[in-house]
Amino acid sequence: MFQSFPDRLMTHPAPQSPLSYKDAGVDIDAGDALVERIKPLARKTMREGVLAGIGGFGALFEVPKRYREPVLVSGTDGVGTKLKLAFEWNMHDTVGIDLVAMSVNDVLVQGAEPLFFLDYFACGKLDVDTAAAVVGGIARGCELSGCALIGGETAEMPGMYPAGEYDLAGFAVGAVEKSAILTGASVAPGDLVLGLASSGVHSNGFSLVRKCIERAGTDAPAMLDGKPFRQALMEPTRLYVKSVLGALRAHPIKALAHITGGGLLENIPRVLPEGMAARLRQGSWPRSELFAWLQRTAGIDDAEMNRTFNNGIGMVVVIDAAHAGACAQTLRQGGEQVFEIGRIDTRGAGATVTVD
Repeated sequence: MFQSFPDRLMTHPAPQSPLSYKDAGVDIDAGDALVERIKPLARKTMREGVLAGIGGFGALFEVPKRYREPVLVSGTDGVGTKLKLAFEWNMHDTVGIDLVAMSVNDVLVQGAEPLFFLDYFACGKLDVDTAAAVVGGIARGCELSGCALIGGETAEMPGMYPAGEYDLAGFAVGAVEKSAILTGASVAPGDLVLGLASSGVHSNGFSLVRKCIERAGTDAPAMLDGKPFRQALMEPTRLYVKSVLGALRAHPIKALAHITGGGLLENIPRVLPEGMAARLRQGSWPRSELFAWLQRTAGIDDAEMNRTFNNGIGMVVVIDAAHAGACAQTLRQGGEQVFEIGRIDTRGAGATVTVD
């Protein structure tokens, strides 16, 4: 009834060598080495309020006691497809500045002082030198903005990203007195619109930028605005924090707008009250070689330029005409190029923002 089987038929799998986490593609030692390189960079960004920074499970920050009724303002963003050019051109040291700028400039729009920043760096295989260059840019952006780099995450995920590529995300928190929050509610006809010059394309519109590079091929210019072509395109997003905070302390600014994706046409309406419109004057700010080249290569009209790129204006300030001159002077003393680019009017049946 029962049969026995020879031992030779009872096979066992051959013993296999152990598999470590490193064999699976995650190098813990490389991650530890990166943390050690990050720590001195982060220390340079420390400021009042930091209770515990890099290395713990959570970073601790105490809102400075000079705030009577602090309201926290948060923002998060990435760098977008500008990273594709960073990979292709091996230019990693400034995209971290872009990452910081995209978030801190956003919280600034509510009148907030950026307090601290956290970053997320994800890759398929960690290259310590590349990651350190990126985080060095993040630390530099924080330093220039007066906010602390108090934590972050480095994720090595084999198979998730092609070799040599990574993704970035950032998160900023700022504070503003409850009575000083900028809402744009007081914007009225006759107010002036001041434009602060951008440093270049910043971090929006790079899907079109990359198509322009592809279309131009070997006919791409060697220089733009006195800079080598690649440098001109990769110029990091301008950080407006310190100059604008100084102007906010000195002048009754009514609204700010960070000109990111959607350009002037899509971002200014976000800070205008119902029934108000911004009438901008074409030619009231300088035209850079960079944006002229992009428009010519893409073959697009002025309206498309103004809803795709910042087109030379990275931050907009709305202020009563009586205070505009003094505010512009304060901003210039803070290092900004400032242009009177338009005024506020009742909207009527037209568009919320026009450039004529």
